[in-house]
Amino acid sequence: MSRPIFKKYSPHQTVLLPPSLEELIDRNHPVRIVNEVMDRIRIDAVIKKYKGGGATSFHPRMLLKVLVYAYVNNVYSSRKIESALKENIHFMWLSGMQKPDHNTINRFRSDRLKEAIKKIFAEVVTMLVESGHVSLKEVYTDGTKIEANANRYTFVWGNAIKTSKVKMEAALKQLWQYAESVAAEELQDQTPTTFAPISSEHVKQTIEKIDEALKDKVITKKAKQKLDYARKNFADRVLKYQAQEKILAARNSYSKTDHDATFMRMKEDHMRNGQLKPGYNVQLSTCDQYILCYSLHQNPTDTLTLSSHLKQFETLHNTLPQSLTADAGYGSEENYSLLEEKNIEPFVKYNYFDREQHKPNENPFHAENLFYNADQDCYYCPMGQPMTRTSDSQRKTKSGFVQTYARYQAQRCEGCPLRGSCHKSKGNRIIEINYTLKRHKQKAKQNLLSEQGIRHRKKRCHDTEPVFANIKHNKGFKRFMLRSLPKVEIETALLAIAHNLQKRIA
Repeated sequence: MSRPIFKKYSPHQTVLLPPSLEELIDRNHPVRIVNEVMDRIRIDAVIKKYKGGGATSFHPRMLLKVLVYAYVNNVYSSRKIESALKENIHFMWLSGMQKPDHNTINRFRSDRLKEAIKKIFAEVVTMLVESGHVSLKEVYTDGTKIEANANRYTFVWGNAIKTSKVKMEAALKQLWQYAESVAAEELQDQTPTTFAPISSEHVKQTIEKIDEALKDKVITKKAKQKLDYARKNFADRVLKYQAQEKILAARNSYSKTDHDATFMRMKEDHMRNGQLKPGYNVQLSTCDQYILCYSLHQNPTDTLTLSSHLKQFETLHNTLPQSLTADAGYGSEENYSLLEEKNIEPFVKYNYFDREQHKPNENPFHAENLFYNADQDCYYCPMGQPMTRTSDSQRKTKSGFVQTYARYQAQRCEGCPLRGSCHKSKGNRIIEINYTLKRHKQKAKQNLLSEQGIRHRKKRCHDTEPVFANIKHNKGFKRFMLRSLPKVEIETALLAIAHNLQKRIA
């Protein structure tokens, strides 16, 4: 039996000429690609953030390279990046053996890259366009929710504030009515006309009047307790509610540890069972699985995000796409009108497009299926009676967009044998038609069913969804590291740059 032969192992043997880091890194290693691309990026906007004089600073290009390469390798913590700069030869080569600490790395990411990161991302996309990897003409847009770095159990709800203010108004009114029953003469000329809208000054004045009226009166113990509680708490509580409503703005909730984060329902498993968590709505526009544009939003629905997302696209690339493909979450009159105004060809589904393809609505009583006479501008009910146009009305959406509806009313519904199936209202049937939305839907349907539309619909789910899957599952990024909307935008940009470079390397 022959003896095994092992390679020589001498861990304590010193080397006369230490090997160069250059020799230890493969010629086609991803770190070299990151280094090459980042060397071509202009960083004037970052350099402007530095003040002159004082001690020397780490070069921003080196810090940018380190951050991008860290995100390529799924390293997001500043402390872990600091460790990698001391232990990983690729990070050591990229930094030129310099070792910034985690505070320097985090300060550079959080402060120095504000605004500048958008230009850096746009330059990376421009390189991809020039090399022929992507095109800015046809984009596919979708959104996903990523959890914020915030406490999941400390929150403020807008509806809870409204309820508390209503209860406070009712308590004040009850105290005033009690004071009137005990000291009617003292309050004879001081009766308030209303207790709403409630304000801190209003609360103080009302309680002072009640105190003055009841000063020499004998009141019940329960009334005294309520008055004492209102005197100690109501004014300060109103000020607190006003501050919270200012933070909420148009939202319904926010986290106390990250005021910019909104509570959204997150998908947790394959059954889509989830819970409300603080997070951000991340919108991406892609082409061939490259990210062309990103934007962060505080509202959980995709419907209200398209306008600001397209503004971001135009800001980044000084142009707009020729066509946009998206799912039914974006199919609103406001979005269709926006795309038409921007001369962008829409391949955007409306809410019941898929249902129409499998099971069309054949209900003869449905407003969409009633016969319309364009010459006389009237609809005909299933019994053949005309429904004339009586008026037009306008409604505002949450975003302030104005929708116009035409109202048509039937003439003689009483005694009609089809009334029970036709409608349940007491008087004559009324229908409302939004002609602008109807026109947009007809155009969208025509586009979606065309040969080009079918191609875009098939490609959409294979274009945007894999990008989200890569970020959340392959890169393990399911929760932001930083807090506040501006800092989260920086993280999103770094993720987008890392994704594009990683795909380019692959």
